[in-house]
Amino acid sequence: MKNLLVPFYEHPAGRPDAWDAVVRAAPRLYGVVLNPDSGPGAAPDPAFAAVSTRLRGAGVRVLGYADTDYARRPHAAVVRDLLRHRDWYGADGAFLDRVTSGADALAHYRRLAAGARVAGAAALVLNHGVHPDPGYLELADLLVTFEGTWDTYQCAPGPPPWTAAHPPGRFCHLVYAAPPGAAFTAGVGCAVPGGTPHPWGTLPHALEAVR
Repeated sequence: MKNLLVPFYEHPAGRPDAWDAVVRAAPRLYGVVLNPDSGPGAAPDPAFAAVSTRLRGAGVRVLGYADTDYARRPHAAVVRDLLRHRDWYGADGAFLDRVTSGADALAHYRRLAAGARVAGAAALVLNHGVHPDPGYLELADLLVTFEGTWDTYQCAPGPPPWTAAHPPGRFCHLVYAAPPGAAFTAGVGCAVPGGTPHPWGTLPHALEAVR
């Protein structure tokens, strides 16, 4: 079952064994978020290009990371990042981070979603970190409706009623500072042991067995 979305923000040259484990886990992966430098970086990085080629060769979606700064970052800057991910790393999807949740920003994100599709994103993930206005589901393939610690996850409120009309695979939970055996309840997700300030520099517990 391809239900693991892995944001692994480590350089392949520094963590080759960990990246090998990610590639070996291909049959379980919804996708991998590629994030060379809080985005694609200022120039192509051959190490990230090589790992992207391996991932795509194994049938894994490669999602290019772009920060939207809660609708404050200009449309053109976000789309430029996605085009660089496509041209430099062959990304076939997009992961838009720090996405607002209110309906007032829907028009802005509708434009960004259209730009992402033009930039070649066959899969689009929006990371709100909370449950957003349901209108966002029309824009993306997957909504991240939780990002936070395991302790917070344990006491988080249940999903709003509108989510029941959609398959679990449209929603994702990203959980960090999670103990071994921790599981997410969304259709897609990731639970890692690392904590702040850099939780996504650790592999999911679910991948430890394939290292």
